[in-house]
Amino acid sequence: MSKFLIVVVGPTAIGKTALSIKLANHFKTEIISCDSRQFFKEMKIGTAVPSDEELASAEHHFIQNKSIFENYTVGDFEKEALLKTDSLFEANDFAILVGGSGLYVNAVLQGFDTFPEIDSEIRAEVQHSYETLGLQYLQEKLEETDPDYYSFILQDNPQTLQNPQRLMRFVEVGLGTKKPYSSFLNQEKKQRNFTPIIIGLDAERAVLYDRINLRVDQMIADGLVEEAKGVYENRNLNALQTVGYRELFDYFDGSITLDFAIEEIKKNTRRFAKRQLTWFRRTENVTWFDYETSLSTIVETINFKINSQPN
Repeated sequence: MSKFLIVVVGPTAIGKTALSIKLANHFKTEIISCDSRQFFKEMKIGTAVPSDEELASAEHHFIQNKSIFENYTVGDFEKEALLKTDSLFEANDFAILVGGSGLYVNAVLQGFDTFPEIDSEIRAEVQHSYETLGLQYLQEKLEETDPDYYSFILQDNPQTLQNPQRLMRFVEVGLGTKKPYSSFLNQEKKQRNFTPIIIGLDAERAVLYDRINLRVDQMIADGLVEEAKGVYENRNLNALQTVGYRELFDYFDGSITLDFAIEEIKKNTRRFAKRQLTWFRRTENVTWFDYETSLSTIVETINFKINSQPN
């Protein structure tokens, strides 16, 4: 294929935005953001949306393009992102995909997976249990039938745990097949009209954690508390089940102090970064670089991969 999607992945606060802008300028193309939290325009500070200067340095897509009141799924993103790549490839052989949301990256690169048919009686049983016992039943049953996937969701996309439709699907697959829902993931890759080149950024843990702590401090200085207070009355929305907001909501409730909330944000963000790295370490064909690696070295690697493609 003559079209290449350059994908930049890695943990939060590692420098993915800065690198993606440099790559977009080098290859004279545009950036597709793949951060499931930066879609929402009400969550600018707490999701570390690129600065106005950064957004002006290269054309970005899927940044603050949705509202927290909209129901926006990974499936919706897959369809829209593929349409955008098609559009970009009309004028350029390259496009940049950047983000730390592994599920959304996989959706663009591979699509969704094929699952076996589930007996209608099991579906009805799960539906009845939800209606009778509530959301907690679904959460506990998912943790029981697929603890690894439950743990991943908790760290990477916690709003999913507030979505009964998705949880019922996870649970019915587990009960109906006697296998974890996650065992059916990443089985069949869909054909894409581009070749992905995946670049991963990492750092020593102490360095990464320092960067995370400094970022949280900067968010607080930039007004995260006020931003969270502005959406507090809608705290039950899926989009707001997110690190940085949940802790401040507890502070607003009076159950913890502000200082403790800030420390919890740092701790939970560090855990989130660890979970991101676990996900991307399992992703095939990622070429890893230290976060301080020069642009020229990374571009040299990308060009080598391009030139190594079969004709």
